[in-house]
Amino acid sequence: MLNLFKYLFAAPLLLITMGVSAQGALSGNCTRSANVLACVDGQGNAYSVATTGNTIYLRGYEVAGHRYWAQTNSRYGQLTFFTGLASDGEAWVGYSRRVGWTTINRFSSSGGTRGSFICGRMNGCQESSR
Repeated sequence: MLNLFKYLFAAPLLLITMGVSAQGALSGNCTRSANVLACVDGQGNAYSVATTGNTIYLRGYEVAGHRYWAQTNSRYGQLTFFTGLASDGEAWVGYSRRVGWTTINRFSSSGGTRGSFICGRMNGCQESSR
């Protein structure tokens, strides 16, 4: 489940906040407009990211779980809070704290999953014991 949350949160946010090339970062097919990014990876997972001010809206489809999901991220300085909901009823909340080029992320879900991971520009995302 931690990998799902990395996918739902970290990859789209890294693309936006770090200016990483969408196609190079995900090895998938991406289309970009002024404030919307839509991608599909090699397994058929798809998501779109739209930005409005300090809010990021994500929507997507996860092939492994055969479910649709939506997530909203609200940024306040170096902190970003996120909430999400999947078509099977699972909900999640969490936050990301940006420290330099690194983000420290924590989340919990209604399915009982809790975790944290650290994402950096050089090493991608790694599980954290914090």
